[in-house]
Amino acid sequence: MTRTIKALVYGDVDLNLIDGSAVWAQSTVQALSLAGCETRLVLKSPVRTGRLVDPLAGLPGVTVVRPYEERLVAGQGTRPLSPAQAAQLLARLDADEPCDLLVLRGRRLVTRVVADGAFDGRIWAYLTDIPQSATEMTEEAREELSRIAAASRQLLCQTEELRCFLESWVPEACGRAVLCPPSVPEPAFPVPEQDRPHEPLRLVYTGKFAPRWNTLPMTRLPELLAEQGVRAELHTVGDKIHDDPAHPDFKEAMTQALRGAPGIHHHGGQPREQAMRIAAECDLGLGWRDPVLDASLELSTKVLEFGALGLPVVLNRTPAHEALLGADYPLYVPGRADLADAAEAVARAAREPEARHLAADRCRQAARRYTLDSAAARWRGHLDRAFPSAPASVTGRSRPLRVGVAGHDLKFLTRLLDHFRALPGLDVRLDTWSALARHDPVASRELADWADVVVVEWCGPAAVWYSRHKRRGSRFVVRLHRFELDAEWPRQVDIDAVDRVVCVSPYYKRRALDVTGWPDAKVTVVPNWVDTEQLDRPKAPGARFRLGMIGIAPSRKRLDLGLDVLEKLRAHDRRWQLSVKSKPPWEYWWIWNKPEEREHYDAILRRMQNAPLLEGAVVFDQFGPDVANWLRRIGHVLSTSDDESFHLAPAEGMASGAVPALLPWPGADEIYDRRWIHETPEAMAEAIASLVDTEGGWEAAGEVARGQVREGFALERVAEAWTGLLTDSGM
Repeated sequence: MTRTIKALVYGDVDLNLIDGSAVWAQSTVQALSLAGCETRLVLKSPVRTGRLVDPLAGLPGVTVVRPYEERLVAGQGTRPLSPAQAAQLLARLDADEPCDLLVLRGRRLVTRVVADGAFDGRIWAYLTDIPQSATEMTEEAREELSRIAAASRQLLCQTEELRCFLESWVPEACGRAVLCPPSVPEPAFPVPEQDRPHEPLRLVYTGKFAPRWNTLPMTRLPELLAEQGVRAELHTVGDKIHDDPAHPDFKEAMTQALRGAPGIHHHGGQPREQAMRIAAECDLGLGWRDPVLDASLELSTKVLEFGALGLPVVLNRTPAHEALLGADYPLYVPGRADLADAAEAVARAAREPEARHLAADRCRQAARRYTLDSAAARWRGHLDRAFPSAPASVTGRSRPLRVGVAGHDLKFLTRLLDHFRALPGLDVRLDTWSALARHDPVASRELADWADVVVVEWCGPAAVWYSRHKRRGSRFVVRLHRFELDAEWPRQVDIDAVDRVVCVSPYYKRRALDVTGWPDAKVTVVPNWVDTEQLDRPKAPGARFRLGMIGIAPSRKRLDLGLDVLEKLRAHDRRWQLSVKSKPPWEYWWIWNKPEEREHYDAILRRMQNAPLLEGAVVFDQFGPDVANWLRRIGHVLSTSDDESFHLAPAEGMASGAVPALLPWPGADEIYDRRWIHETPEAMAEAIASLVDTEGGWEAAGEVARGQVREGFALERVAEAWTGLLTDSGM
């Protein structure tokens, strides 16, 4: 960021009570301040204690807006703001001082803000109170989340699992969902080093008290451990006790237990640093919950806070915890995760120093990945991509550079358009043709007369039309793909009106020049873009044995050769599988109308039914935008086509850490490193098997591939090249 970004932050949370959501609000403001943002935090409730708010007051660029104390909302009284009141107040604050981004937490709140429409395109929504399983994801919920995603600039996801779940159910989230895990401050005090536990053993719990968090049965642990010969006491910090209608006796029972249960030392609500000091004087943190929460896609801030203090934590064995701490973490609650099981895990920590030290080390290592400094760096990355600097060529202009983009299919320009719209000094408008050769001539004429530069995607009828209606003094850029060269349109374009023709590979530049006779100086190469940040995700277990193909129609994509590779691999190891992400060919009328195409796919389907080595080994996955999520399961992306202009699939796979494998279609070696190109399907299979059979070979190759695609095709690099084309600089 070169300019100061203004953020408005509001969470549907009460900062008087310490729990994960309130700590999120504090941490978010701290991270935004460290990232260089000018940040206003708007409070939901009247301030009764400054435990969480006071530490923010002195931060650089931070303002705390107190609606109750400042009398900003008529009729609020001493009640917290409702979602409707909050939405109205945020709109008023934005009108007085416009924000660049609005960071929100809370599904009801975000839904209301989206419905009002005042912040479309500026919302950065942090959602945890959403369905997190297929059984909970109703059609009504999916539609609501789709509206939120469509109105948001970014969706902030706490974990990779939550991001992938959201993308699989809400296509609008794809490309917008980014990771924003919880962060914990490093202790501002010396953490005591304790080689041996206290006598009695000190357990600690901090946060809210709620039935599913097992806080009531937790208070019986000292008594239960005493029966096993382990003297223990439980220290608790917090003042938020849930009043749960499903458990009407819980609040009273919890209150009584904190006041007088044997071995309980309740410290009440405390500032965050003091809570950490109390925990640091203890031996073992408690993060044990009801098993109903085991499927949660969230990450426990409590575990990270205890880890920052070097405390081992007793907690449930879940996929999320195994990903964080390892499957062999020694202090998972065994069995059914009931009270007796939790006591058994605590007793193990007390009796087995090696287990306790290993657990403490794992928790400490995990917490190091979630520091406040790491959160600030992550925010800086998100903000730099969302708010790029103005290109030097447009600074100092009396008005923005007017950029018109036209075409019937703009899917290959989506993220470039986002980048253009975000650039200061550019004004972007679209002329979307309803079909390849169908448009509104009046709208097209208006764009041609208005724009300083027109970009036409595909060298088809739109390129022909705009070449004949170019405004004097404007620039005209056309992007040419593969299929146009087989038609008459390039020869119908008035090349004298064109400033640049963009091809995605050197081979297709040469073909375009040969076919059209255009001047070499007018034709340039800019590769396709790859969103390396979105695609760079951890691989799922077993990915190394899974091949992937994206798009198998028309027949020149050669799925049959992909099956050849799979058969060769499965002849030696039945773990190999092939996943295909594509529309079926019969959904493309222009393909399915051709008898030779139907015959090709009929032969493939019969082969998959009858070939013993292919039985159960090919999976057809739904076509859709969730490619980043899908690639987590893929270890090798195949490109077996007869010909391609670029073929984005291998590059996307490379960005995910998958290893590309290509047959030598014309021009492939001018786009991809020759190490990934194989002469035959047999040679391809041998190379893939060799990588997996070599210790660390697949992982090392994936890292090389990831580095290559970042260097050559990263969205930021390609966007910079396109910006030069728009402004006639650097090209």
